[in-house]
Formats: sequence, C-alpha cells, structure tokens
Amino acid sequence: MSKTYNPDQFRGQKLGRILIKMGKIRRPDVHEALEIQKRQKGPVGRILVDMGKITEEDLTTALALQAGMAIVNLGEMDVPVETIHLIPAQMATTYRVVPYDYDPSSNTLRIAMASPDNFQATDDLATLMGYNVRAAITPPDTLQAALDRYYPEDAAESITGLIDEISSDETLAKFEGRGASIDLDELKELAESNPVKKLLNLVLLQAIRDKASDVHFEPFESEFKMRYRIDGVLYEMVPPPRHIAMAIASRIKVMSNLDIAERRMPQDGRIELVVGGNPVDLRVSVLPTMFGESIVMRVLDRANVSLDLDRIGMRDDDLVAFRQLIRKPNGIIVNTGPTGSGKTTTLYSALAELNKPDVKILTAEDPVEYDIDGLVQCQMRTEVGMTFGRALRSFLRQDPDIILVGEIRDLETAQISVQASLTGHLVFTTLHTNDAPSSIARLLDLGLEPFLITATLEAIVAQRLVRRICENCKTEFKPSEEMLLELGLKPEDVGNRTLYYGRGCDYCNNTGYRGRMGLFEIMTLDDHLREMIMRHASSNLLRVEAVKRGMRRLREVGLLGIYDGLTTIEEVVKETVFDEA
Repeated sequence: MSKTYNPDQFRGQKLGRILIKMGKIRRPDVHEALEIQKRQKGPVGRILVDMGKITEEDLTTALALQAGMAIVNLGEMDVPVETIHLIPAQMATTYRVVPYDYDPSSNTLRIAMASPDNFQATDDLATLMGYNVRAAITPPDTLQAALDRYYPEDAAESITGLIDEISSDETLAKFEGRGASIDLDELKELAESNPVKKLLNLVLLQAIRDKASDVHFEPFESEFKMRYRIDGVLYEMVPPPRHIAMAIASRIKVMSNLDIAERRMPQDGRIELVVGGNPVDLRVSVLPTMFGESIVMRVLDRANVSLDLDRIGMRDDDLVAFRQLIRKPNGIIVNTGPTGSGKTTTLYSALAELNKPDVKILTAEDPVEYDIDGLVQCQMRTEVGMTFGRALRSFLRQDPDIILVGEIRDLETAQISVQASLTGHLVFTTLHTNDAPSSIARLLDLGLEPFLITATLEAIVAQRLVRRICENCKTEFKPSEEMLLELGLKPEDVGNRTLYYGRGCDYCNNTGYRGRMGLFEIMTLDDHLREMIMRHASSNLLRVEAVKRGMRRLREVGLLGIYDGLTTIEEVVKETVFDEA
C-alpha cells in the first residue's frame, strides 16, 4: 500500500476496473474470474485472490478505493500525542483504529483502520466522541504496530489515569458546587468535555467487555459512584470526582438524544452501538434525585443473549412439558418472578421458537427489550394513552395467532388477555409473584373472576436466576452440616454426591462464577386444580396439590442444579425459599 492513490478517481467503480487501473491484473483475468463466479458464486475480489492473481492487501486497497477511502501508511507517520489522546486506549484497541489527524475548526478526526468493512467504527466513534469521523485504510500489520506503539498502557490503568486527569482539569473544576445554577450553554460545554467523553466511553466499553447487564451513575451528597452489575451482582468502579456528575449526565443525554435542559423530570432514551462486531443496545433511564440525576444504562448485548429454549437452563423433562404448553392453540401462559429473574428472555426464547412465516405474533411491551425479525412489537407510551389495554384491543383486530402482553398490571389488561384467549389466541404474559401458585391469588386480587381464570389459564412458570460455577476454576468440596442445614438437608441426604464451588480465577474476575442459569417451577393446570381455584383454595393448598401432581418447587430444582455441579448452595439459598409445606 505504499503507492499513493487518489480515491476520488476510483469511487464507485467496478472492482475489476479498479484493480486494472492499479496495475495488479489484466482484463482477461477479470473475464476469467467472472466465468468462475457464474459457476461457484461469491465476490469477484475473493475469486481473484483464490486464483492467485492478487493479494489480500491488493483486495483491501481496491475495496477501500471503491468506497472512496484514502490509503495511508501509519508506519511513515509520526502522529502528535494530542491527536492520539483524542481516542482512549481501550476504544482504539476495541474498534481497531488509530487517529492520525484532527482539524479543530471542523471537528474532523481522521482515523486509520485495516478493513474497509469496519464502517461501524466510524458511526460509533461519532456517537461516543462527537467528532466528524473520516476513515482511511492502512495495512493490518502497520495498524497493529501503531496500536502497540501509541497505546501500550493497560485499559484499567487508563481509567484511573483519566480520573486523575479529570480531577486536575481546571475547566471542569469551575463547575464544582454550582448545582442548579448551570445554564444551558454551560451544560453543552460540559457534555463536549473531552476527558468526560473519554471516561464515559471507557466505562461503557469495560462494562460491555465484562458482560455487565447494567451500568449505574449515582450522585450522592459528597461522592459520585459508578457501579456495574455482572451476573446479578453490583461491583463498584473507581469513583470519579463529585463535580463531574452533571457533565456525565449531560454527555449521556446528548448521546441518547434526550433534553439536557430538563433536570426535574425522569427521561428514557436509547443508544445503539456495534462493539467488536456485535450490536449492543444501551437503554438509558435518567431519574432526578436530591443530589443530581441518577442514571442507569441497561446493556442489551445481542451477542450475549441466546434466545434459545435449549440454553436457558430448563431441565430436560421441564423443557418437554414447556414445549408442549407453548404449542397449545389457545390459552394463557403466565411467567412469574421478581424483576431481573429472566422472564423476558424465557418468553422471547419461546416466541423465537414459534416464530415461523405462517404464525402472526404481536407483542405489547414496556419497554421493547429486543428487536426480533418476524414479530410485530409495540412500545407502550402511557403519556399519549398507548396502554396495554388499548394496545390489546387493537391487537384483536390485527388477526394474530400469538400475543405477548409485557405484564398484567390491572384488571383491564387481565380481562382483555382472557378475552383474547377465549377467542382462540395463545397469550404469553408476566406477573410479579414469589412462586407459581401465588399467581392465582394475584389474578383474583386484580378482580378477575375464578371461572375466567380456570377457563383460560394453561400454566404458570415461576423462575429465578442463579450464578453458574466458573468451569475454569470449578473445585470439589465437602459441605459442612451448617451449609446443608440452610437447604433443609442432612449429610445422609447428600450421600456420596460430589458438590462443587468456584475457587476464583482471572476468567471469572475471582468471583468463582461465570454466567447465570434459570431455575423453573412449572405449574400446569388440570381439572382438579381448576376445581380448587373455583372453590377459592388458598395458595398453600394449591401449592401442596401441585407438588403432589408432579410440580418441582424452585428450591428442589436448585438442589438438582447443585447435585449436577452447575451452581452452589449459597446461590440456591439466596434465590429460593425453604418449603415447609
């Protein structure tokens, strides 16, 4: 790539013509490649490489010129330190880019990358950093050498270094103690502060890399906390100075297209990125508090979430039963559990399995968590009157086969769900109760008639999430009597079974756990249970009867997970209750 080309002369031309102009091939070579393409399909450029006519480097150069991108050689440049500092180390290595020129007058940052296909990097850098980004191509080995040369420091050290830089930043220091007296122009200045941009982006990239589900920015009277949740547990990061809380809030609002001047009302927004080739959605929730705005960013990494029923942790016999339930022609299936117990993932996995060209699926959600091709998904907006009840009424006129109701919150939603079920639709929905039998009492409390519940309800699935033992540091151990007592067990109940725990290693951040799995309690309604509901039987009686009819309690499913070496006693004790019935 040492030869200089003018991209304007090549932009939009056919690849074969570009390679001929570059002097890499002759016209007969293009005709030969086109003939091969008729027989075996595939891009002409790849065929020419396979024929040995051009190299990978030639192909990359030609594709870059075709896209109108400049060709640069970082090895022949000496990039100024201030330009390098415009992109933090972790961001440069994640996106595989190196900045080589910056024009402050037009806010244009020129970056070098190895592949013309890495166009998403330019969009994400524009979103995250606020620059006008222009990309150029450089050889892969030159790019790697430049990354090693300009970004040698460890990313974790750079977060600490950035916080030190922010602490000594005079521009940011002048906002200390200002509170509500900051005007709109100053807020914009805060949002565009380079150290703040760099810190926020590093925190987000580290959270995505560590597979965090949420990132929290929390202002208190004398400190500003940054925390993120991994496998359901919150971890605290190095706290930045208190006075940058408003700068962080303003930057997040700019990135998620929210009103930076509004500091009295809650706001919700969204940021879409592609990190390491994986699409990542960040759902932003801004909540005004006594000491500033508390912000939580929900990380929805689609590469991390496999919407596959075989992978959610359901035991084989439960999975067979659940698959039979979701293939019923009509009825209501309720998924219940506390917030963050994986209900949405379970229902989406069921819908993903049922999502066929001949099945019409409508969803009413608040918020829509994952965009899935083939599903008609509706976001609830109570401020304009788009409620679950109103959406469901319209759904019935849309000729659906399957309906997902995000949550039954009131009698109206419950009644229309029942109506949909009675008119031949399969309805999936969620509730917030402690276990499956308690859901009956919850529906009765909402005002639903017992005969409507028994006519439509097919099954209730209660669930919890427990952390999986890290496979890398999984270690056998013998539990003490006290540990077994927490599970209501005696040593003879365990017998010769081997139990495990995670010793802690680099792979699991020394937690002993990596990933999570679901525990599922499936209560399928039969005629006898329906009769008990009609007689207003208590949740305890329903629970005892359901267990007699084969329902496994959450604690029992957790115990089987411990025996299988998948999770630990501590996790099961924390997430489930001892059943004395």
